[in-house]
Amino acid sequence: MENLKKLPKIGELCPEATAAFWAYDKAALSAGAIPKKYKELMAIAVALTTQCAYCIELHRQGALKAGATEQELAETVHVAAALRAGGGITHGTHLFQD
Repeated sequence: MENLKKLPKIGELCPEATAAFWAYDKAALSAGAIPKKYKELMAIAVALTTQCAYCIELHRQGALKAGATEQELAETVHVAAALRAGGGITHGTHLFQD
């Protein structure tokens, strides 16, 4: 998490793209048809599959702030694990000839 303190450097070196990214990120994660809590739980599931420690922690904090429970976090872990495992199983079909 210490490296996140270096994010402003990217903004200094590439301000337009960085500002556009943060604006998009904020818009995508804001409450809309899908409530904020659910968006944060989705973000955790994606972060678990990409194994981004930064995203896991930041979205864990966001989910808790939005009212997520530990049980919801635990279920999110299993959703992510099932999807990752399912990808391995379904892509395993490419190993076999007709």
